[in-house]
This record gives sequence, structure tokens and C-alpha cells, in this order.
Amino acid sequence: MTSFEPKELSTGKLHGYLLSAVAPRPIAFASTIDANGAPNLSPFSFFNVFSANPPILIFSPARRVRDNTTKHTLENVEITKEVVINVVNYDLVHQMSLSSTEYPTGVNEFEKAGLTMLPSDLVKPFRVAESPIQLECRVNNVVKLGTEGGAGNLVICEVVKLHIDNDVLNEDNIIDQEKLDLVARAGGSYYSRARNGFFEIPKPLTTLGIGVDSFPEEIKNSMVLTGNDLGMLGNVEQLPTQEAIKTFIAEISERYPNIVDASTREKHKLAHNYLSFGDIQSAWKILLS
Repeated sequence: MTSFEPKELSTGKLHGYLLSAVAPRPIAFASTIDANGAPNLSPFSFFNVFSANPPILIFSPARRVRDNTTKHTLENVEITKEVVINVVNYDLVHQMSLSSTEYPTGVNEFEKAGLTMLPSDLVKPFRVAESPIQLECRVNNVVKLGTEGGAGNLVICEVVKLHIDNDVLNEDNIIDQEKLDLVARAGGSYYSRARNGFFEIPKPLTTLGIGVDSFPEEIKNSMVLTGNDLGMLGNVEQLPTQEAIKTFIAEISERYPNIVDASTREKHKLAHNYLSFGDIQSAWKILLS
């Protein structure tokens, strides 16, 4: 057996071991606003529920290991004392992953991820309309666990209102776990789907993905492409060139001889098929052909 004391490891190495060892972990998709009312949205997997009376959730935006800076979410909850925790199911997992890209201050992650801002009833931060369960919370306390990179900050939240999609409730008004189809975080690029076990999502680019807000309208508003499809498409750094598109279309013309003249819906269905295999570049070339 390989054994370590924490002080023998770099913070990054220790962080990786802990994330892989304590897994899967539920995801707090946290919506906040800054002092000027600008929205922010980010996922956190240091998260769980700790009490029912009062109803308490705790999540922890850790200080960044690489440069010991804090995240916008932490800064916002310290100022406004409010947050909405949205649960993450499989239908929006790729959009959630895209929102974790570290866009600069002022960028709206709802728009980047192609998610809908839904006004809350009792707090100011917006809810994620696509999330099947949304928990409006007031922040009771923030407990700082350290001052160095990797240190957690326990955001202790009290739930003041719950919103549950009727589609995930059974006839007894109880949440049906099969219908809810939650996703949890594991180590590295791994996630766990409650119904089906582990799967991988490539980590968001260290550079910035183009985001759903930059898509052509017919792609952004597609009746075929799913939220996960949009999340995958939005996590590219740049779109393929016209030359690359022409070359690709020529390569697949034998299999799809009418692709150039195909309808928008037909192209979107073919792109959706490529995305189901994780081939994002080919999907983009079809969509832009």
C-alpha cells in the first residue's frame, strides 16, 4: 500500500487524491449576484445537505490552488448573503461543465452555457430554469478553513424555498430518483450518473470556450440539439475554418451525398449523432456547412 502524510504532497497532488477518493460527490450549481446585481453561475462538488430543521446546505468554494485567489461565487455570497443551489441532472451536465470555465468578471455564465435565468421568489439570485430542483437560500455564515491555495470556505446556507419540477415527482408527490437522473462529480474528468454509473466529460478549456451566446440563432434555438449538445459545442476555443469545412464535407459526401443541400433540421440531426460520439469538430463542420 502506498501511504502519505498530507504535508509530503503538493497541494495539487493532494487535491487530486482527495477528489478521486471521496467520490462521487453531489454538485451544487450555485447562482449568485454581485453587488451591482450581475449574475454569476458556477458548479461546486464540495457540497451536501446537513440538516432538515433548519434545512441547511453547505458548499465550499475553495481558494484556487494555482494562484491562491478566490472565486466570484465566494465574493458574491459574502456581500449579498444569498444563493440559489440548482441540482444537476444528466440533461444539463455539459452546460454545467461549460459554465465552470473561468470567464472574467462581468461575463454571464447563464448566457455562455445557454441556460435560462428564472427569477427567484424570496432571494435575488436567479434560478436555473432547466434544473429540475432549485433551492433558494440565505447564507447564514461563511467559515474560512485557511488562507492558502486549496483552502475551503464553508458557505452555510439555509433553504427558504424549494422548487421541484412536477416531472420528477411520482403519484405520491415524492421525488422519483430514476426520473430525476442526478449526476455527481468524481476525480479527474469523471462524473457518475445515478442511473448508469461513471462517464467522462473533458475538462473545460484552460482558454475560454466560445459559449452558446456566440452561436448563430438557428443553432442556439435548435429544436433538435439538446442542452448537452449546446454545452459541448460551446466548449470549443474557435470554430472550424471554411477550408476545413469544405474538406470535411468532401470526405463524407459519399455517405451523405445531399448534405450540402440538406435542411437545417437534417443537418442538426446529423450533428447530434456526431456529438453522441463526442466528435465536436465534425458536428460543427456539419452545422456550418
